[in-house]
Parts: sequence; C-alpha cells; structure tokens
Amino acid sequence: MTETPEGVEERMSRKERQRLRAQEREAEARNRRRKALLRRGVRWGVLGVIVALGAGWLGYSIATAKRLPSTSMADHIEQSPPGHILTTPMPIAIQKHMLEHADGGGRPGVIINYNCVKFRCPAGMIDRLAGFVRAYPEFVYLAPYPDMDVKIAVTRLGKILTLDDVDDTRIRAFIEG
Repeated sequence: MTETPEGVEERMSRKERQRLRAQEREAEARNRRRKALLRRGVRWGVLGVIVALGAGWLGYSIATAKRLPSTSMADHIEQSPPGHILTTPMPIAIQKHMLEHADGGGRPGVIINYNCVKFRCPAGMIDRLAGFVRAYPEFVYLAPYPDMDVKIAVTRLGKILTLDDVDDTRIRAFIEG
C-alpha cells in the first residue's frame, strides 16, 4: 500500500511540516527568479539583435551611399574661386558659397563637377562641359571632383543632376531651370 503525500505529511511533526513548506516556498521562489531572469535575458537578447541589425543597416547605408557634391550653403565661406573654369578641385566651402550667389554677389551659381579619376572620360568631354561655362559666364563653374561617385554632377542650390555622359539638353535645362 502506498501512502499519499498528505498521509506522509500528517505523520510529520509540526516542525518538519513547516520546514517542508519553507522548502517548497523557496523552490517556488527560485523558479520565479529563474523565469524572471530568462524573460529579462530574452528581452535583452531581442534588444541586442535589434540594435545590431540597426547598426549593421546604418553601416551598410553609409558604406554604400554615393558621395556627391553638396547642394546646400551650410558651412560655406565668403570666398570666390580663382575662375569659372578650374583644372583643380574647387574646395567644398567655396562651392557652397557659389551656390548661394556667383562671384560673391550675383545670382545663385551652378557648378558642373566631373570625375575623370574614377571614370574614363572620352576625349573632348571636358571641353564640351566648358562650353556651358562660356555660354553662361556670369554664374556657371566647371571643376574636377575626384572624390565623387559619379562621372558628372551638375549642382545648384537644393538640386543635383548626375550623368554618365554629357547630355546637352538636360544640362542646359538644369542650368536654365
């Protein structure tokens, strides 16, 4: 004949029953703490995965973002370039100033940048681009920009046109727009 737990408990002394109940409460408390730790660990784990994914996405976005000339005037300096057709890169701070107003006081400028370091530029391409500066000598500039990730970028305040080849119609429309 097997005794039920209640039967065993009835034959125990009062102290033994109290000790048994205390052990049961301690076991329940340990289980609650273990479950709470597990829930907390899962929460932190999920949060860690979310943060890691966000950081990975941000890093990927930064690494794959195209570097283009600025279209804003933020952080510009009050200085003009030495000419409208340059053979050396125009500093970014000066480009930003030209977007504000050409030659320090005229209408907003347009800058045509080209990159023949990362891209193969066909013969005559720079001369064709220089033709736009000659057609609009009061506010159009031409300069190389070897750090950008496109072959040709035409900028004006708040706008940019990127091209793989010279497109006279699109460039003229952008300049006049």
